Amino acid sequence: MTSESWPKPLVSTDWLLENLSNPKVRILDSSTHLLPKPDLSLYDVVPAIKEYKDAHIPQALFLDIEHELSAPHPNLHFMLPSRDVFAKTMSRCGISDDTMVITYATTNHWWATRLWWTLRVFGHSNVAVLDGGFQKWQAENKPIETGDANPIDSGIYSPRDPNAFLVADKDSILKHLEGGSVCLINALRREQHEGQGGVHYGRRGRISQSINLPALEHVNKDNTFKSIDELKNIFSAVLAKKEIITYCGGGIAATSVALALDMLGHKNVKVYDASLTEWAADDTLPMDA
Repeated sequence: MTSESWPKPLVSTDWLLENLSNPKVRILDSSTHLLPKPDLSLYDVVPAIKEYKDAHIPQALFLDIEHELSAPHPNLHFMLPSRDVFAKTMSRCGISDDTMVITYATTNHWWATRLWWTLRVFGHSNVAVLDGGFQKWQAENKPIETGDANPIDSGIYSPRDPNAFLVADKDSILKHLEGGSVCLINALRREQHEGQGGVHYGRRGRISQSINLPALEHVNKDNTFKSIDELKNIFSAVLAKKEIITYCGGGIAATSVALALDMLGHKNVKVYDASLTEWAADDTLPMDA
């Protein structure tokens, strides 16, 4: 294991088991529930702290991704935090500049990929997602702990400016839509992309000119990512594109697309942080359904 960067976005459950006692490794559980409102207009956000206390990977810490690692906003739940808030959160989690961070989730895998992406935005490349997450860890009867996390020493983390090459906003998308110079990928379910069902974010449907590659179709039943060959087949229509922007409802599932493309060697990928929560609420922005 290197102390500077990790060459792949995933680690296996066996690798993590072997490195549980490594002082340079920190494990973070960022699991979250999105509970749809009765009329399917947006959702309530519930951190999965109960599941963490019921069972978690030894030495893992729980991170409330909405309240501890997102900027406060009246309408957008998961906007990137400031560099100082990010650095303070990392320090509080016992993470230093050279710490190897492993992210996982007990819920959908994209909560782990969102944390992976967030660390990379702030220049922490020494990060990977546990392939298969807690679901695979438990299925293999690997050790677990219960209750609250054990006290840890704070890390020494240096604030760094976010990497603008990994983040998109609505203005940059509008500019690209006019020029047709970017590939837009919607990571939501197909029924949401077509405006036919599921949670919506104001107006139903998709950002104009975008295609649909649902994040749920990037993983197997055991929550592991599909093989490189399978992912190449899924993303065959976009691999030749010079620039890709991914989005979803709130910038979460979109990070699964970013990770899958990273696995395939495509580095020029941005995530639209505000996604449809912002776009669909603004009637001046183009959508199709």
